[in-house]
Amino acid sequence: MFLFGAHTWRGESGQRYKFKCVLTKKGLPREGVGGIYVFVRRRFGFFLEPLYVGKAVDLRSRLLGHEKWPRAFWYYGATERHVLGPIHDEVDRRRVEEDLIRGLKPRMNDVAIPQAGAAAAKGRTAAASRAFDLSLLLGKRPQRA
Repeated sequence: MFLFGAHTWRGESGQRYKFKCVLTKKGLPREGVGGIYVFVRRRFGFFLEPLYVGKAVDLRSRLLGHEKWPRAFWYYGATERHVLGPIHDEVDRRRVEEDLIRGLKPRMNDVAIPQAGAAAAKGRTAAASRAFDLSLLLGKRPQRA
């Protein structure tokens, strides 16, 4: 179908990944096929919003019992799942998942994936700000109401 065919998602690197829309159990890949999946909310027919990006060694078993799908469906209004596979190597799955999470910034992905350069710089500034907090050095306590 035109509306529920393939869709392309772009990662932070600019790389495009072509996903297949899966609406039913029959559309899922066979057992043992690893890859990437995206929970998607569709608005007004054409506007797609990625809600969650994940990876799996076995897409079929992961998507059939996924713990985040009920919340995505009832709370965020997810309408479909997009699947990219087969990706056999775990390193490739992790690389593609990280690229998509950084590029799409889905609201249900809880943990931000750190980048080496940015994390080191943030760590130094946070430690420096704690070291120069005079209230901790002077032993002041917060006032009670």
